[in-house]
Amino acid sequence: MPLPIIIDTDPGTDDAVAILLALAALDLEVLGLVAVAGNLPLALTERNARAILELAGRPEIPVYAGCPRPMGPGHVTAEHAHGTGGLGQLELPPPQIPLRSGHGVDFLIDTLREAKPQSVTVCALGPLTNIATALIKAPEIAERLAGLVVMGGASYALGNTTPAAEFNMHADPFAAAVVFDSGAPVTLIPLDLTHQVLSTPERIGRVRALGNRCGEAAALLLEPPRAVVRDNRTKRPIYALHDPCVVAYLLAPELFEGVEANVAIETQSPLTLGMTVIDWRGISGRPPNARVMRTIDADRFYELLTGRLAALP
Repeated sequence: MPLPIIIDTDPGTDDAVAILLALAALDLEVLGLVAVAGNLPLALTERNARAILELAGRPEIPVYAGCPRPMGPGHVTAEHAHGTGGLGQLELPPPQIPLRSGHGVDFLIDTLREAKPQSVTVCALGPLTNIATALIKAPEIAERLAGLVVMGGASYALGNTTPAAEFNMHADPFAAAVVFDSGAPVTLIPLDLTHQVLSTPERIGRVRALGNRCGEAAALLLEPPRAVVRDNRTKRPIYALHDPCVVAYLLAPELFEGVEANVAIETQSPLTLGMTVIDWRGISGRPPNARVMRTIDADRFYELLTGRLAALP
């Protein structure tokens, strides 16, 4: 039986690749997409979510709009990394798939309440605003989750938005704190791991060579308008592929290694707002509240990604 999942997302180039990977996987059943403000404002993230479904020929999957702003003050976006439209070099026509009525948070709550306990996994690819709001409104859903796989945070890799904080956590640290304090079964995919998964020209070329429209789209998504990492040897631009690691974890957990640890989110200091404080050594006395992934087999990840994308139109 396919694993039922909900994708909470702010597409975003790497979000879009993650969505395509999930749609290509027969062993996953995508129950719906919930958009959140993050990489871009909500109007653009929900539009991009619908456009990706249309590209993949999956108009039956519902898309809901969630929260348009973080819980706390301030609102950061990441057009510098994803382009003004959010999909980098990929240009898609305005989607014909309608946005579903109702709020995305209510879709999360209702789906988890109606499903068999511990049968639905939520993939969190953006700021945790929607999920935290759902947990505040209906705290009982924490124990109904089969899993909550979160892309976000950093420890040894430090931050990519501030010196201390990764984007998703910095964008709504108060929501992140709610989620990690909720008792939900969290698996964390931080920058420490995703920086091992680099979209080199050779890897992008193999995706483009698939010859299908989704492969061509994915290849463009892997080449964002601004590369944030450069290969020290060749000086060519390369890009860390963050969000697809969440879906890959569900498809092939054997590619990953991690440990149980306590994760706390800094919500007070202006210098370290959104920092993920991971207690690797257990010295705080706080009990583990997440399974934190540390390493991935990057070559096998790209084999998985390329092979699955071949199944799409």
